Amino acid sequence: MIRQHMYISGDVQGVGFRYRAYHAAQRLGLTGYVRNLYDGRVELEVQGDRELISRLLGEIDAGSFVHMDNIESKTIPVVEDERSFKVVH
Repeated sequence: MIRQHMYISGDVQGVGFRYRAYHAAQRLGLTGYVRNLYDGRVELEVQGDRELISRLLGEIDAGSFVHMDNIESKTIPVVEDERSFKVVH
């Protein structure tokens, strides 16, 4: 189990990115959060199996209007008691 913190840029706001992330994370059993940033990027923090996190990104990017141009990612400490994935406003 790992936890990744990401800043994602591109066509990621106003295109269903957070909705897709939430539902894909639920389906894949991942935890964490997603939120829009004021600079036009999306912040995504996700925890689970490395392969499932890759699948999550692939499912989000498969959206008709979502286009991820750049992902800044780093591995951070796992949050032990986290049980859900949230959209943060």
